[in-house]
Amino acid sequence: MHDVYSSFLAPLLPLLLKKYNMDLSVASWLSLVQRIPSLFSIVFGTFAHKIPWRPIIILAPLVTAVSGSLMGMAPNVLVLGILLFTLGTSAAIFHVPAPVIIKSFSGNRAGKGMSFYMLGGESARLVGPLLVVSAVSWWGLEGIWRLAVPAVVSAIILSLVLEKIPYESINIENKAKLRYKRTLHKYAGFFISLTIYMLFRSVMRATLATFLPTYMVSSKGNSLLYGAFSLSVMQATAVIGTFVAGTISDKIGRFTTLLLLAIASPIFMFLFLWSGPALQIISLLFLGFVLAASTPVLLALVQEQGSDQPALMNGAFTTINFLSSAISVLAAGYVGDAIGLAKTFQLSGYLAVIAIPTVFLLKKKDSKQNLIMTRKQ
Repeated sequence: MHDVYSSFLAPLLPLLLKKYNMDLSVASWLSLVQRIPSLFSIVFGTFAHKIPWRPIIILAPLVTAVSGSLMGMAPNVLVLGILLFTLGTSAAIFHVPAPVIIKSFSGNRAGKGMSFYMLGGESARLVGPLLVVSAVSWWGLEGIWRLAVPAVVSAIILSLVLEKIPYESINIENKAKLRYKRTLHKYAGFFISLTIYMLFRSVMRATLATFLPTYMVSSKGNSLLYGAFSLSVMQATAVIGTFVAGTISDKIGRFTTLLLLAIASPIFMFLFLWSGPALQIISLLFLGFVLAASTPVLLALVQEQGSDQPALMNGAFTTINFLSSAISVLAAGYVGDAIGLAKTFQLSGYLAVIAIPTVFLLKKKDSKQNLIMTRKQ
């Protein structure tokens, strides 16, 4: 329910570009405004052990839904930016405790647990673009506020269902002291390696997630509905990728899985760019799978580092994810204005190739950490 509404910006961009007479660089800043609150995920994670999580899980999706549904009514870019910032804040707060809760219930199958968690998010990003574009065709851009109604119903249902799940006691009973400086210093090498890996992969994913509908409409001459359909096609297999990748990584290893995904991503990107319409759709199917599949594997990897501050670790991961995505989206907007979206997409494919050797750097750092933990045990 939450991620349906947080996925509205990309499919609406072609309409918003015309409504506010924006160029791609301004559009990239709007995407950044939505992502900025994620920069403070590490702060949310630092104090997540001290606050009740149940109200966050119930109310954050409601705030996100209302903000996303009001985008069509924004009278100017400033108000649109405020709505996106509010949406981003509720999303950042929601995504800090949620993976920790999932990890608590997953036991030694963290990869599979994260796959179930990501299944919800990627399914939402499959439904969201088609839903909001359909709403535009029914009620017009300013009429999509009606989409907030199901979120209100959902919040009421969550308030009843989550009452029966005593998940808060799992980590709150563990009176872990806030040792964020020590934790960040201890895992600095791991997070630096993780940042390098995520940065080069996020260029491709952020560019596609933000500008794919715009690319299909402006560069290929397709309709708005076809642009949203293309994004949903990619998200369809992203659902599968996030669901199965974590379980696969439980069996063949986190790093083997990450390496295979890093190799496959640029291959399918170039196939998408250099093929005809039919092969483009097929390529998007594979792209959705390989780009989304790394997230549950990385989430499991972060939670398996052995820290007694799991929410802080997840907050650091979310912050890294924000920084890499923010840099990628901004760069894509400005480069897109300069050389066109087609060449920008090609560039993202070349940059994704650099992610392949960074997998070995990430493995080296994690191997050292596992050795230290083994010796302590």
